[in-house]
Amino acid sequence: MEQPPFSNPLRGILLKLASVLVFIVMSSLIKETSSHVPAGEAVFFRSFFAIPVIFAWLALQGEVAGVIRTTNIAGHFFRGFMGTCAMGMGFAALAYLPLPEVTAIGYASPLLVVILAAMFLGEQVRLFRMSMVALGLTGVLIVLAPRLSVTEAAGTKEAFGAMVVLISAICAALAQVFVRKLVLTEKTAAIVFWFSTSSTLLSLLTIPFGWVWPTPFETALLVTCGILGGVGQIFLTSSYRYGDASLIAPFDYASMIFSLGIGWFFFAEVPTLTMLAGATLVVLAGILIIWRERQLGLKREQTAVTPQG
Repeated sequence: MEQPPFSNPLRGILLKLASVLVFIVMSSLIKETSSHVPAGEAVFFRSFFAIPVIFAWLALQGEVAGVIRTTNIAGHFFRGFMGTCAMGMGFAALAYLPLPEVTAIGYASPLLVVILAAMFLGEQVRLFRMSMVALGLTGVLIVLAPRLSVTEAAGTKEAFGAMVVLISAICAALAQVFVRKLVLTEKTAAIVFWFSTSSTLLSLLTIPFGWVWPTPFETALLVTCGILGGVGQIFLTSSYRYGDASLIAPFDYASMIFSLGIGWFFFAEVPTLTMLAGATLVVLAGILIIWRERQLGLKREQTAVTPQG
């Protein structure tokens, strides 16, 4: 298998874990402000204050000159629109559901990408991958079921939050489909930069829906969220420079461990057995898909280098 330009798997894994932890901490800070600050306003802070961090990183990489140039403005817009919707709805859900549940339901996104990529990009989807998608989505339904059932235990707010985070996962999957098309013509740095810029501008459209003046403490938390968002994006992007995607990607599911810990210690959120069971199925399905794709990649490479005769 072709190695990344700076192969160092351990460094890649550590950077991936760092990015996952940073994003979960960012989400927990958003959750802390969610009872007062609207989701659209939180998106603005998250996006705007990430831009200087990303710009500084690009400057160190010597990539600032070419980052603004693009040949696919429409692609960046649609990616930015869907990504902003996903971010805003994900932030909104944090006001209604425990952090681990939002994280678990969000795992539906990469599963939905498999379906959407087959529909819109013509990617071939084999039986094994579709079976794992079905398994993962079953896990998502298990997590969702207690929130959507018509009982006194499932309040209206929780049901609303569950639907919002599910729509967020769908929007995130659509955003990833646009990214898959963008990477064919655009540099990664340009995709990162234009997403932060477009989400900042799009978030301003939510001002009429009730922005508030945050307290100094909330402002500090929201600015920190933006900085962490930029740092997390840098860690995430850098991690794939040091190891194969099939090795690095599964560590994304460490976010469940981090969210469970933060939810327990800082928000007194005790996970239910149903939530843990559903999350386990989703994580298992995601890891098996990645493992299977790696095996197929190794077989394709072996076939390519085998002498014919």
